[in-house]
Amino acid sequence: MSSPPLPNASPQRRLVLGLGLTQMLGWGSSYYLPATLAGPMARDLGLGTATVFAAFSWALIVCALAGPWAGRALDRWGGRPVMACASMGFALGLALLSQAQGPVSLFLAWTLIGLAMASGLYETAFSTLVQFYGAGARRSITGITLMGGLASTLSWPLTAWLEITWDWRVACLAWAGMHLLLCLPIHLRLRPGPMPASVGSTPETAPTPAWSSEGLPEAQRGRAAVLLSTIFGLTWFISTAMAAHLPALLLAQGLPLATALLLGSLIGPAQVAGRLAEYGLLRHLHPLLSARIAGALHPLGALLFLGLGTPVGAVFTLLHGAGNGVLTIAQGTLPLALFGTQGYGLRQGLLMVPARFAQAAAPFLFGLALEHAGAQALWLSCGLGLCCVVALWLLPSPARAGAAR
Repeated sequence: MSSPPLPNASPQRRLVLGLGLTQMLGWGSSYYLPATLAGPMARDLGLGTATVFAAFSWALIVCALAGPWAGRALDRWGGRPVMACASMGFALGLALLSQAQGPVSLFLAWTLIGLAMASGLYETAFSTLVQFYGAGARRSITGITLMGGLASTLSWPLTAWLEITWDWRVACLAWAGMHLLLCLPIHLRLRPGPMPASVGSTPETAPTPAWSSEGLPEAQRGRAAVLLSTIFGLTWFISTAMAAHLPALLLAQGLPLATALLLGSLIGPAQVAGRLAEYGLLRHLHPLLSARIAGALHPLGALLFLGLGTPVGAVFTLLHGAGNGVLTIAQGTLPLALFGTQGYGLRQGLLMVPARFAQAAAPFLFGLALEHAGAQALWLSCGLGLCCVVALWLLPSPARAGAAR
């Protein structure tokens, strides 16, 4: 069976820009929403702030449980219906959130948002690109994460402005409207249906990968899947812990508040810089090698910070941000390089289950460590980062493309 013609460069750029925009809005209206609205929500609903964050953690658990289902649906029907349903799910969940009156309605709204997260964030966007471009999807995945990396830069000031000008309920409704008016039309314009499972070639406009599009031999895949899911769990725990507690961690190390906030603001630009490096220099390396380099950056920065203290605070935040930026791309490119295109969507959903549970637990567990150990809590993330480095080096490398032919 011959495969349908693949898009040329111009449609590919439009696809990356469109999905990049929907990722910015999807992450901004879910993952980054509680940081700005948890306080106003808690005061208005008469709840503790911890309850609001518990509802968000519940959404992450829902996302983890629904991820394999969303991946299986994407493999069967393609990105268009799955991501369009995600847009409508985000809109409905945010609209219900704007009308919440207590804990029951709050958790119900976040349940719907969690389902939308499972079918509308990076995993499904990456899978959609793999269906279109096969093993040549690496640069497109990087392009989407470049835009997605700006989600907090866009969403935090916008959400804060909406809340200050009106209130948190209007902010939620505004985000719901953006999903209906911007994201849904983009997702509905995706080419319908998945690419045939046998596709292994890349479009002429994409660079030929340096590894076999078939991935690892069958005998190595089980061990590699366990290692990769462990790596994703560790990296998402570290990323979420730092996102939730970095200012408090820097304060515990003795930095003044203004300096802590300034250093914390460096993470976003550092993530984008890391992804630009992946788009340029690191794209000539195998994804596993670039992931190994990136995985070492957080523990390296943490060791420097723990050993030398506040003078290297900026070095720590920059290394953490750059490493996290590249590892986000590895979430899409490593499964592609190690396992090929066959069943990519379902595999993504399964591999990310431990990561979503780790993400849900990270703010609470790292917060406990910070409360009891102060700045020494950084040893926890440093140790986990070193475990991640070991797991990355234990991952087997696929055969190079020339040797696989």
